[in-house]
Amino acid sequence: MITGGSGLLALNWACAVRNKWDVVLGTHQHSVRLAETNTSKLNLDNEVHLRDQLDGLSPDLVVHTAGLTSVDRCDADRDLAHHANAVVARNIAEATAKRNIALIHISTDHLFVGDRCFYSEQEPVQPINEYGRSKALAEEWVQAAYPKSLILRTNFFGWGHRHRQSFSDWLIYNLRVGKPLTLFDDVYFTPILADRLALAAHELVEKGASGIFNLVGPTRLSKYEFGLRVSDYFSLPTNLINRGQLSLAALLAPRPRDMSLDSSKAQQVLGHGLGTIHEYLRDLQAQEEEGRRSELLESIDG
Repeated sequence: MITGGSGLLALNWACAVRNKWDVVLGTHQHSVRLAETNTSKLNLDNEVHLRDQLDGLSPDLVVHTAGLTSVDRCDADRDLAHHANAVVARNIAEATAKRNIALIHISTDHLFVGDRCFYSEQEPVQPINEYGRSKALAEEWVQAAYPKSLILRTNFFGWGHRHRQSFSDWLIYNLRVGKPLTLFDDVYFTPILADRLALAAHELVEKGASGIFNLVGPTRLSKYEFGLRVSDYFSLPTNLINRGQLSLAALLAPRPRDMSLDSSKAQQVLGHGLGTIHEYLRDLQAQEEEGRRSELLESIDG
């Protein structure tokens, strides 16, 4: 079962594993139609209802992707961020722990000041915005409620739907219609394709891994460099991409300049690497050719 079932990560995760697992997408606001999956309305806010729903569905594994990911909205509504990202995560952890259901909790790379690169799992967290603070608290509460859970810090991309675009969607769609874009050349991250994240996460579960893992791509890129890679791979005009700087942007919430994570711990447990940015973009292109983009665009009602 995947919470946040109408979200970008949940839909791509389902696509990546639906040939091997019976997938239930747990939804809240939107209705979902995705081939070879089932859906179930979940009440993540009510612990009693959530426990009853888990008893009815009896999943072997819960992947908790639901949350409030808008950095600016989290700063504007701190109570909502606290509830959506921390309280709900604790509800899920407590309910799955009591039933001994395996749990993957999706965290974030927004947990550090951003004054250095390739943060490891051992680094003490020091978030600088409310999104990061609420996700850091979620990690703390999930670990306390369910020590056997797997907590994944990541930054992913993949095909989205009509209500939610990933960074790569935004780049591709805008460049295809000739719209100039400005991308930060002073903000760094280590992106991974959503499918690679999902498959590696299942491998970690099968190996009995628990605790915090960085599950990201191996390449540290600025947002500007990522944009150039995407435009090159999809044969889009790179001259439409302009350099910008975070320091000059009028954003509500502060952002870390460097969100890159070190994934060596995960690679050591898995016994292999996590792919390359070239492979991710190759797979993203193949997914579009195979119909993933069109399928996901039509997957959400309303």
